[in-house]
Amino acid sequence: MSELHVAVGVLTDAKGRILIARRPAELHQGGLWEFPGGKLEPGETLECALARELKEELGVTVKATEPLLEIRHDYGDREVFLDVHRVIAWQGEAQGMEGQPLAWTLPAALGDFDFPAANVAIVEKLRST
Repeated sequence: MSELHVAVGVLTDAKGRILIARRPAELHQGGLWEFPGGKLEPGETLECALARELKEELGVTVKATEPLLEIRHDYGDREVFLDVHRVIAWQGEAQGMEGQPLAWTLPAALGDFDFPAANVAIVEKLRST
């Protein structure tokens, strides 16, 4: 089983709220909340993948990011490598371009949402910083 490399973006607004999105029910880990992003295409850099995914999913243009953490997780049927970056500058207003519900929430309230197991370390990191 090959590892799926995923670029993940953490967007924080001026009020300190973090953007999360609900995964479509028909996808792996469907119905759970996640931080926006998606898999890297062959030959694509992390920066290009993150910019492409956030444009497709949210309609925003990424201007600058910084590394936050890296997570490897084995779901049993799928292994993922989450390459998580804080998006420190973007242009546009985030919208659910694929019809997915979005929510802006304070770090302390992230525990009120159900996330895939691989995202738990991101939640813990954001709640502790």
